[in-house]
Amino acid sequence: MSATLSKINASAATLTKNRTEGSVSPASGMCVTCVDGCIGMCEIGKSAYRGHEVIYPQPFGVITTAADKEYPVDYSHFNIMGTAVGAHGVEADSDKAIFPAVDLNVTLGHDNGLKFRLPWIIPGIGSTNIAKNNWEGLAIGTALAGTGLTIGENVVGMDPEAVIKNDRVVDTVDLKRRVKLFQDHQRDGYGAIVVQANIEDTRLGAQEYAIEKLGVECIELKWGQGAKNIGGEVKISDLATAQLLHARGYIVLPDPTDEDVIAAHRRGAFKEFERHSRVGMVTEESFARRVEELRDAGAKYIFLKTGAFRPADLARAVKFASRYKLDMLTVDSAGGGTGMSPWRMMNEWGMPPVYIHSLLYQYARRLAEKGETLPALTVAGGFTFEDQIFKGLAMGAPYVKLVGMARGPIAAAMVGKTIGRTIENHQVPVYIERFGTHKDEIFVTASELRSELGNEEFEKIPTGALGLYTYYERLAQGLRQLMAGSRKFALPHLDRSDLAALTREAADVSGITYISDVDREEVEQVLGG
Repeated sequence: MSATLSKINASAATLTKNRTEGSVSPASGMCVTCVDGCIGMCEIGKSAYRGHEVIYPQPFGVITTAADKEYPVDYSHFNIMGTAVGAHGVEADSDKAIFPAVDLNVTLGHDNGLKFRLPWIIPGIGSTNIAKNNWEGLAIGTALAGTGLTIGENVVGMDPEAVIKNDRVVDTVDLKRRVKLFQDHQRDGYGAIVVQANIEDTRLGAQEYAIEKLGVECIELKWGQGAKNIGGEVKISDLATAQLLHARGYIVLPDPTDEDVIAAHRRGAFKEFERHSRVGMVTEESFARRVEELRDAGAKYIFLKTGAFRPADLARAVKFASRYKLDMLTVDSAGGGTGMSPWRMMNEWGMPPVYIHSLLYQYARRLAEKGETLPALTVAGGFTFEDQIFKGLAMGAPYVKLVGMARGPIAAAMVGKTIGRTIENHQVPVYIERFGTHKDEIFVTASELRSELGNEEFEKIPTGALGLYTYYERLAQGLRQLMAGSRKFALPHLDRSDLAALTREAADVSGITYISDVDREEVEQVLGG
């Protein structure tokens, strides 16, 4: 690992670069020789003429972003331990202990009434364009796979067609569409659609509306996320929309009702307004009151999502979720993001994944040992592939039930959608054309889904959904293979002994055994026998 963990002053995220790319000061990120006359390609230079716009990743609306900071300990500093002995969850018979037999089903909730075919969930993508423009693929693909999808913050408030009376929502177009796309494709009751809320959503009554009018059972309170330490933000190019959001109570910068600002926007002095959400002020009293309000409104399952805050806040999240009998707690971690978060903030604030997830395990174990009820736990923060999913589940076992992923699923849905467009335009790229020119040939899961759904229903499935479903199919098979190699044939059998720390620091941070110390007692028994 390099001595410098952060990459400063030049990034694809902010569309900036150094003039002397091969010779950069590690502390400042500046070119070693900063020359008078440079047009300002770096982040400092661009900030000299675009100011606050350069805080955010660009171009907004068509990208997802995540930090490029290297943390001292991450999930790659652990290896998965396999064994040649026995089997858990299936008979120790070579004809039965095969990887397709691994059971990835998960049940959760106070009544075990929520059932997932796969142990992951998309934990909250909301009002950003990248979420809205790919929702069809995300919702339908998730429903077909039987997993979970969370509708993130500000969807109601950002909907120009939402009907709001007396500061409460009474009808929507966007939220209704998002929920219905999932519900219409849900199979055999597997998976869940979740509606999240921040301060503005709560004031608008978005969750009560979702429960009463849309039949949503799962509701999530939101304290924060891993990408930023502030509320959600998006960019708005249209003046009328900016004024509408200002009227709905959002923080909009610059003030779209100011005549000088209006004139500056019209003459092109700036192109975009920023819409910001407020930060929450957590107290146990307000938390308890909101949980009671949601139960009174008919919420069947109540979740909490918290961000990469300091350890005391994590302790509050675990304790409050336990005390008020929540069904799930999601703990996000530093470095991740799906829409638009301040770039330096995304890199430099918060608790990284292994650190916060290790503390989560410690806090959960402490409450469990006292006999206190725990919700199902979900860990999030940069998970993309089956090995990471295994590690996240094993690191937090037996309390962690799901892994949260957003950027990976969004990427799969976007690629599927893009391939669909190339098929429609008869312009399939050579790289993909080697597999075929139709979706039945390109998407390896197509024949299976066509058989299950029937020709008519299958033809209605967008390629974005096929992309997500097929990505999930790969993750599922890969996870089954890893679990079979560890001789764990159902998720409840995973535990922390299935991992080994590759460095002493990783062992110290996580409590996972250093690799050379694994099985020390059993080794002595074998060799001494």
